[in-house]
Amino acid sequence: MLYAFRFQLSSKQTIVKYFLFILPLALQSCQGQQGPIIIQDTTLSRGKALQPVVVTEPVLYDSDDPAIWINKADTAHSLIIGTDKNSDGGLYVFDLQGKVVQKVSGLKRPNNVDIAYGLRLNGQPTDIAVTTERETNSLRIYRLPDMQAVDGNGIPVFEGEQERAPMGISLYTRPSDSAIFAIVSRKTGPATQYLWQYRLQDNGKGQVTATLVRKFGQYSAKKEIESVAVDNELGYVYYSDEQSGIRQYYADPAKGDAELSLFGQHEFRADNEGISIYKTGPATGYILVSDQDANSFNIYRREGDAGNPQRHTLLKKILVSAMNSDGSDVTNVALGARFPKGLFVAMSTDRTFHYYDWRAIEELIMKNE
Repeated sequence: MLYAFRFQLSSKQTIVKYFLFILPLALQSCQGQQGPIIIQDTTLSRGKALQPVVVTEPVLYDSDDPAIWINKADTAHSLIIGTDKNSDGGLYVFDLQGKVVQKVSGLKRPNNVDIAYGLRLNGQPTDIAVTTERETNSLRIYRLPDMQAVDGNGIPVFEGEQERAPMGISLYTRPSDSAIFAIVSRKTGPATQYLWQYRLQDNGKGQVTATLVRKFGQYSAKKEIESVAVDNELGYVYYSDEQSGIRQYYADPAKGDAELSLFGQHEFRADNEGISIYKTGPATGYILVSDQDANSFNIYRREGDAGNPQRHTLLKKILVSAMNSDGSDVTNVALGARFPKGLFVAMSTDRTFHYYDWRAIEELIMKNE
């Protein structure tokens, strides 16, 4: 196994720190091992890339997007679901030590994945993982934690359109009635009505069916729209219009299709990518957006600027060790001793996913704030 790293060396101390990070990877490769890497040293210093606590075992082809499933019975046994984007791809299920505990094989280029809790199937609340399958123009839906398919071999999306290949997916649970919706983006498409939103329900036989409820969202046509993220409590959906910015809309179809904001313009080296939302309170927290070509994440306030919840000024840029990250997810739930204030997971182009202790990110955000 080969690992490629991009970084700038400015001092002997920097060289030593990067060597200490790379050495376990090199040794693992030389010894032919495929195990996860547990990194104990997460010391922070200005200008250095944040190191993960855990690097997962590698997927076979192309890691792309992760989602965190919280095991409410025992949070220390929560799981990370990650996509392996290939024509013979799959979904990998990792434990909190980065070890592969299950794999769903044979998916045709699964792209992004998201998780929702409590969809009623056969009268029982059921947690689900939903991934976009690009080469079949479908959504694939799996019951958690056993990863049994509950989609009747796939749910078609963007029917009747010339451009159909689905990419991004985010699941919205409406607080008023617990209805669950899938908001789906595609590889390319029209300047308006670029995203389609589907309500997910039981078909009466314990399988999920999807009903189209709206088409919305602008598209700059500069590149593509892949990352989509929903804030259930505040009722917003955000998506990365790559090389243009982050667009914000209401997640509830009943609230209309007007664009609320476009932020992050000219604040990324090239592509603005994966979006995740960390909550510090009912209406506060942070929005993290990958600056893919800079190996970093831009941080914005979840609640927006003072007096304007739809204006998001760049708060901080944090360098990470994950390379060219497409997708990410984050939770504020304590996940065992390593992640007492939550976990941030980011895809890396070395076929792995990186787990970061939220306390380390919080420390960097708080500096000079």
